[in-house]
Amino acid sequence: MVVTNTARLGFPDFPVQRSIEILRSAGASTLDKKEAIASIGRKRDPEMTPTLIEYAQDSNPEVAMQAIRGLLVFRADPAVRERLSQMREHPNDMIREVLRQELDDSAHVDEDAHAASPDFMKNVVVQGDVLDALQRVPDRSVHLTFTSPPYYNARDYSIYRSYDEYLDFLERVFKDVHRVTKEGRFFILNTSPVIVPRAGRKYSSRRYPVPFDIHARLGAIGWEFIDDIVWAKPEESAKNRVAGFEANRKPLTYKANARTEYVMVYRKKSPKLIDWNLRQYSQGATEQSKVSDDFERSNVWNIPPASDKVHSAVFPLRLCDQVVRLYSFVGDLVFDPFAGSGTLGKAAVLTDRYFFMTEIREDYVARIQENVGFTLVDNRPVRVMGIDEFKSEAERCH
Repeated sequence: MVVTNTARLGFPDFPVQRSIEILRSAGASTLDKKEAIASIGRKRDPEMTPTLIEYAQDSNPEVAMQAIRGLLVFRADPAVRERLSQMREHPNDMIREVLRQELDDSAHVDEDAHAASPDFMKNVVVQGDVLDALQRVPDRSVHLTFTSPPYYNARDYSIYRSYDEYLDFLERVFKDVHRVTKEGRFFILNTSPVIVPRAGRKYSSRRYPVPFDIHARLGAIGWEFIDDIVWAKPEESAKNRVAGFEANRKPLTYKANARTEYVMVYRKKSPKLIDWNLRQYSQGATEQSKVSDDFERSNVWNIPPASDKVHSAVFPLRLCDQVVRLYSFVGDLVFDPFAGSGTLGKAAVLTDRYFFMTEIREDYVARIQENVGFTLVDNRPVRVMGIDEFKSEAERCH
């Protein structure tokens, strides 16, 4: 057996006939078949393309992927490229992504100033509808978005005719957030299931699983799921839902006290790996942005809730601080489309980032000014604008 670098990494080179015997063996494991087809691919023999094409259609996606990787060596051959193109709608999402990245010449995104952001958006709060404001935000201008959308029909300012209408609205917002997010950067969404009280004693209440229902929509937009972080609050902060069960202990009546929320981490789907994003920053910016040793090592973050004299559901500063430090660099532009009292802006200021926020309520915008209305990064003060003023500023800067 010829030992190659790849073989030393665990992929042995078999003679072609031995590889084919393994592939056709009913008892061969997935690993055996992957190694056999990899061995054929490494030979880079054009006469083996029919075999690679055959196993590129294997029902086992791991075997098919290995065969496709072997075929990609011959992509300059029109016949091979045509066969690969025919597999672009493969049922396996990983295979689809590999083929799209390898065959799509338009996958390149020209983004020379990845670490930069538009000056007219830095430390700006726009008072008005988020969808109106986002219309004027340039493509690929935001490094990080962290937000918690309004609760479904739990506040006067977030009333929707139906749950589907609520999800449709969030989808429209997060589709625009995707557009304005830089290549391969992050979107962090904090949500939790929402309870809608029952209409009367003879009816049941309804609990809507917002994090799970919005997740599929985010994937369809182009957000790639990265992590699920659980924000755990102290037991005493939870509304008591278990009292009835405690009184009678009857099966089927148990309802747990909800003291957790989901902090879902998504990345703008990109053919570029994270290493590419890291290389867009100078060594000095990278060193300045390194996270201290007190970071959370698990996906359960125990953080007490916060309260505010104006806003009834605010981000804790510690939560925002952790997200900003973990998912952005010093000097980046971070965005909250539902700013509330502006805690994300305050975290941005304290970590030497810029912020851009939108908020529809005038009293909340006034609270934001109280929270972050002092000297900021590069001595840029907070600028509060209405929709019309922001549109004019955007047009003037372009």
